[in-house]
Amino acid sequence: MTDKRSQNSYLAPSLIVRQNPDIKYLGKLLGDVIRAYGGEDLYRRTEYIRSTSVDRHRGLADTSAIDPGLDALSLDETTDFLRGFMLFSLLANLAEDRQGVAAEEGASVTEAIAKLADEGVNKKAILALLDNALIAPVLTAHPTEVRRKSVIDHRARIAELLLMKDAGADTTPEGDALDEAILRQIALLWQTRPLRRERLFVTDEVQISQSYMRDVFLPLLPKLYDKWEKVLDARLPNFLKLGSWIGGDRDGNPFVDADAMHEALSRAAETIIGYYLACIHSMGAELSISTELATVPDEVIALADASGDDAPSRKDEPYRRALSGIYARLSATHLKLCGHVPGRPSSITAKHYDNPQQLHKDLVTLASGLSASGKDTFTSSGALGRLIRTVELFGFHLATLDMRQNSRVHERVIAELLAKAGVEADYLSLDEKARVKILRQELTNNRPLVSPWIDYSEETAKELSILRAAAKAHDQYGPEVIVNYNISNGETVSDILEVYILLMEAGLYHAPAHDDDLPICPIMAVPLFETVADLENAPQVMSDFFALPEMQALTRSRGAQEVMIGYSDSNKDGGYLTSTWSLFKASEALTPVFKKADVKMQLFHGRGGAVGRGGGSAFGAIRAQPKGTVDGRIRITEQGEVIAAKYGTMAVAETNLEAITSAVLLRSLEPDPSDQKVHAVFADAMDQISQTAFAEYRDLVYGNDSFRTFFRQMTPLTEIAKLKIGSRPASRTKSEKIEDLRAIPWVFSWSQARVMLPGWYGVGQALTAFDDIEKLKDMAQSWPFFQASLSNMEMVLAKSDMGIAARYATLVEDEDMRESYFNRIRSNWEKTRDILLEITDQPHLLAKNPSLFNSIELRLPYIEPLNHLQIELMKRMRAGEEDPRIGEGIQLSLNAIATALRNSG
Repeated sequence: MTDKRSQNSYLAPSLIVRQNPDIKYLGKLLGDVIRAYGGEDLYRRTEYIRSTSVDRHRGLADTSAIDPGLDALSLDETTDFLRGFMLFSLLANLAEDRQGVAAEEGASVTEAIAKLADEGVNKKAILALLDNALIAPVLTAHPTEVRRKSVIDHRARIAELLLMKDAGADTTPEGDALDEAILRQIALLWQTRPLRRERLFVTDEVQISQSYMRDVFLPLLPKLYDKWEKVLDARLPNFLKLGSWIGGDRDGNPFVDADAMHEALSRAAETIIGYYLACIHSMGAELSISTELATVPDEVIALADASGDDAPSRKDEPYRRALSGIYARLSATHLKLCGHVPGRPSSITAKHYDNPQQLHKDLVTLASGLSASGKDTFTSSGALGRLIRTVELFGFHLATLDMRQNSRVHERVIAELLAKAGVEADYLSLDEKARVKILRQELTNNRPLVSPWIDYSEETAKELSILRAAAKAHDQYGPEVIVNYNISNGETVSDILEVYILLMEAGLYHAPAHDDDLPICPIMAVPLFETVADLENAPQVMSDFFALPEMQALTRSRGAQEVMIGYSDSNKDGGYLTSTWSLFKASEALTPVFKKADVKMQLFHGRGGAVGRGGGSAFGAIRAQPKGTVDGRIRITEQGEVIAAKYGTMAVAETNLEAITSAVLLRSLEPDPSDQKVHAVFADAMDQISQTAFAEYRDLVYGNDSFRTFFRQMTPLTEIAKLKIGSRPASRTKSEKIEDLRAIPWVFSWSQARVMLPGWYGVGQALTAFDDIEKLKDMAQSWPFFQASLSNMEMVLAKSDMGIAARYATLVEDEDMRESYFNRIRSNWEKTRDILLEITDQPHLLAKNPSLFNSIELRLPYIEPLNHLQIELMKRMRAGEEDPRIGEGIQLSLNAIATALRNSG
């Protein structure tokens, strides 16, 4: 290996970083705020530490040069300093998002259409794909978002003001000078408490997620459709939709119950109907068309006459009168679904809408009346056209809510129901074949197992209650409100059938009444294959599932069957490379199973923010999927801090939705010459590499129980558990085993300690052990899967730092344990970096990705002091010091480091 790769640094510190002008501008304003509100002394100390850290990082100062400035800080100054560096990272993230650092070549629908055209794929083929397509980002409440919503809101306001500045404005619409308005928002950020005082409840998570839906997705999605329709010259089907887990995901979260689900759905209805009311009110002011000056169709006149609006001033204005009637009906719908009248109630008494289709019909009647010469002018564009599209996409439910529960819970509930109904006394002791036989028998009739005269355990009663709430939701909001029921640890066919039994008890699954009838169920049971073993078994499980005639009939009647694949737990189970390869192989192996069953496959990718949980470029990840596994249909979880990063503003959300959609088009329709080569050459190589990586990872993480002690002492896992960032516990049980720890704190802890172990460990040893370096280079050059895997790992290596990690290792009490484990980790890190650079032919990490290089290089000098302070504060707390400012400082450091690293959880 060359000398340039032997150093312990992660990038090339001597290279000059291009300064983003927005970062320079916002950084100066932040400095002004710190001086004004924190005082000259704090400003000077902060500036000294900042400049010294930058010099050190560029090789202009010694490692020890940074320490005096930090050590001189009092506890009060420490918290102020941490806030300052956190806010700088926040503003730097904002500036980078504006400059499109995350954008990739080809990552827009217009570019994708042009690229496909160059390869002989015409618009007709694209439209045919979209007719049966589904692309759905699904928001989840997984706790990796450390920032308060107030902080995120101020950030969004600064983004809005900068857009005005870009447009050449000097003042805001209210008349304030723009520079002063931006300075004011930064001052508000400085004075806004960054940490939550109380742990979030499910209702808080619902409220936060729905603010993104209301402020970003609702106005943006119709505009995107309008934009894409102009390019394709056709009205598009509703293929891009929004999903949510928040209020329906109860796997390991005891706080999600029937009441939480009802609250989530009611608030969603309040959000969307309130939005419709505002749009109708605004349109009423605009559509002043008079029958004295225009010809109005009879259908519009009839709608106006039935509206109940008898105001003499609007007698000749049928569109306004019709809108008054629509508003009145929406107001009544708001009362019915939300339990109270809207903020601006109607003065007209009217019947509520039974479903969103009735509202849609009324709006189309108006649009048809407004359209000239039979054209769809108002149904496809303009405020009315966008509202029609919004109703089609969001209905009265806003976002489709997924349910999720662990298969272990299901089997216990089913066992109790069967035993108390006298069907089977000991279901849990049965093998898989016997379980399937009993479950199939029960699914052939609509006889209930549940009796109102029998008392059930608390767990069973709770599960039945939430299922009944789901059935009630279907009656209230329509079938789109809940479509999927995800089964964690979905390992067998019986795991799927158990869900259909429970749905039958709620009146949602209906057995065939006659031999030629089909079973009916509006909710689809979706197995989630999480561990490496589960992923390997997934094709056989689905093959056995489709072999059941009633299940094949049910899935065919739907047109598609979803399978969820989990990135987080497969990574924690088998390491980064084995996880990604197992996911690829499982997806590929499922394709012929679905083809044989004549059922369209829909994969649901359970991705997190960090690379260790499937994070990284969604555009690259989708394009790297095996051929035939996307085919226009994909759902992807958007978790924690990723939601604010990808959907915090309209502009950033548009970039990311464009990227996801364009990637789906390209992967589904673009010819891929590498596919045959994968099967002929690369797959066997990856199997061998994966086996070596798996063995190395398992030996480190699970080979000795002492590793869990090393991990808990070296990283801030215990301190992270005290962060009030989500409603779910950090572990599924009280066990300290790594197996029982949630994937999120596992990844988050390693990120804070700058090891990033879940994103690379084992890969270096496996690639080095592989004896054909030229084949590895060929794979890196021509195989999208391998390219994406290495690219994500390279980003992780660039953000890690073994020098800083070594400081965290000093927190481990047993010196022999510390040296043994940390030396092994550091050695493998160096091996991973070296082989990566050799395979990709780069002089340093990210040499071929200058925008990401600049992004990381800019912020690293700001992260190191945060790590240093976090370590010192953790030492003091673990030594027994009880000053509350120490705990606050640790939590601020967690917040600041997570903000600076971005995708760390």
